Amino acid sequence: MNWAGHWHGYGPWTGTRDAYGQESLRRPGGRPDSEQTRSFVASTLPPMKTGHWLMRTDQTAAERTWTDALDAVTWLKTVHTTHQPFEREDRLRAYPDLHTKVAYAYDALPRGTDVVWVHYTKAQSLVSLSVVCCPSHFHPGIPCPLPPH
Repeated sequence: MNWAGHWHGYGPWTGTRDAYGQESLRRPGGRPDSEQTRSFVASTLPPMKTGHWLMRTDQTAAERTWTDALDAVTWLKTVHTTHQPFEREDRLRAYPDLHTKVAYAYDALPRGTDVVWVHYTKAQSLVSLSVVCCPSHFHPGIPCPLPPH
């Protein structure tokens, strides 16, 4: 698959399972001018569809906009290190190891596939971070919130 574009990083969002589970707050409305869409755009909850992050122009930052997948993956690794997943008491893995996640991100991002990492921390907070391809394959009508320099 050929894809040409750049990436935006969103997060980390940290919160409770209950907050994350409020799916109605994680979806835009059917019309751009609806109350639901305005509430969605103002929210910090991760959207149900990753391409909808691009609607949140106020949450798009220049320091989290990349033209090189290496930079996007470096950001993912840095945030992951700061918000490490909990480890099970029986030492079995609850999540893929960082090496596996990084390898997937290096493969997926150049193909135009978004990457989302979500896990519980030792404190039982839920952490979500996303690298979103721009333009989006699935939401081509959403304009870029911040073109790279």
